[in-house]
Amino acid sequence: MKFTLPFSKSKHNKEKAPEETAAPRKDIGMMTPLKMDFVQLIKDATQDPSDLIVKDIPPNITLIYIDNLVNDQVLTDHIISNLQKKSVDTPDTIKAALSIPEINASTRLDVIVKSIVTGSVLIHLEGHSQVIMANIPKLESRSLSTPENESQVIGAQVGFNESLSTNISLIRRYIVSPDLCNEKFIVGKRTNISVALLYINGIANEQMVNTLRQRITDLDVDSLLDSAVLSEMIDDNSMSAFPQMLLTERPDRFCDGLLNGKLGIVVDGSSMAIVCPQSFIEFFQSQEDQNLRWQIATFSRLLRFTAILLSVFLTPIYVGALTFHYEVIPQAFLVPLSESRALVPFPPVFEALLLEFIIELLREAGARLPTKIGQTIGIVGGIVIGTVAVQAGITSNILLIFVALSALASFTTPSYMMGNVIRLIRFPIIILAGFWGFYGIMLAFCFILIHLLRQTSLGAPYLSPFYPLRLKGLANSIIRLPYPLTSKRPEVARPVDKEKYKPEPIKPENS
Repeated sequence: MKFTLPFSKSKHNKEKAPEETAAPRKDIGMMTPLKMDFVQLIKDATQDPSDLIVKDIPPNITLIYIDNLVNDQVLTDHIISNLQKKSVDTPDTIKAALSIPEINASTRLDVIVKSIVTGSVLIHLEGHSQVIMANIPKLESRSLSTPENESQVIGAQVGFNESLSTNISLIRRYIVSPDLCNEKFIVGKRTNISVALLYINGIANEQMVNTLRQRITDLDVDSLLDSAVLSEMIDDNSMSAFPQMLLTERPDRFCDGLLNGKLGIVVDGSSMAIVCPQSFIEFFQSQEDQNLRWQIATFSRLLRFTAILLSVFLTPIYVGALTFHYEVIPQAFLVPLSESRALVPFPPVFEALLLEFIIELLREAGARLPTKIGQTIGIVGGIVIGTVAVQAGITSNILLIFVALSALASFTTPSYMMGNVIRLIRFPIIILAGFWGFYGIMLAFCFILIHLLRQTSLGAPYLSPFYPLRLKGLANSIIRLPYPLTSKRPEVARPVDKEKYKPEPIKPENS
């Protein structure tokens, strides 16, 4: 960060006044021991905002801070009160007089200005160029609440909020271990957002830690406002529609990833944390699967996977069968199907695209409206538009059922980002089914499969454990095995410590 001081030479001004030439040159970017020059430097560097407060404490101390960024109670009780009661004549005695945990000192203007905009109080002593920076930020954040996008019945009912310190404390409540590493980075030249990289030493792969650390430090951006933006910036392939890193608002799911050898990123100001590396199949697994009995969790996973296949291929199969492949339709189903399409003037592909567009329109409108109105619009709008469309002969009632079932199945995906991708890829598959029938569907499937085979997440295969094939991890990815059979950590993260616990259950001794 560079600042142009009032007495510095400008590269645009070639001519100098005689008195400027005669004056001695000062160190650009260094603090001055004079009070008036100190105040003017801070005002010029911060554009002299209206909320910049300058306060004098007799006989020779000056405080400068930005209102609403510092904790007023701490400022009054622990800084101003102590400086008024105690005699201070050097920067070291000022530091000793303050009962503040985080106190720093510097003579560099860029460091001092960065400190004041992050919630520090600048303390300047007349005659000394060193400035004391007492960090007392006012932390504004909403209270902890239940996760809205990843709700579950059994398990923890608390989610992340927008405060980095609060989120770190939630994580440390789950993982009470000195091996939990927390590295802090500053991203964004103008926003200076704090980013925390977390992993467990002795479990996480050191190569992956170095790779992720390097990607974060190499970022050269003006701003960073959310973890979703950061995940796209550090993805292995930012051009792909498929997310390669998991965004979660659940501390228990985040910590479960760390305990499996994965890495986590928390961004200040964002209620979503990042977990990586992540395989494709893990986006369809819910944290609640770990809390349910393995039989129930297995049934839920199989139901979820079936719903995803229906969401992607049900409508395209209908379009392909009606357009090119009547022979695959059962004979008993031909009569009601022909009756339902008797009054429809459009080809099946246009009819399907129209209904899919209406469904997505209702979903988007319901998400943008207030909660109570959005629910009403979604239910009433779907019923009214569907009924009127069938009666007007714009669409058939059978296709309406298929499209509604596909839309409902897409919402079973636990990951919101992956759910959006599932809804998106339906449209090109429907179009290819309308042009080439089942051959078009297979073409789209092969294209998606090849694309997924080429993807990686932090260098790990995206389709693991299917490719490369890992038989031990294959079973636990599709179904949820009993805990005695899941003692090994997933191979996707290449953990250093591969065993989570001993598979043999603990047996009580006979008394």
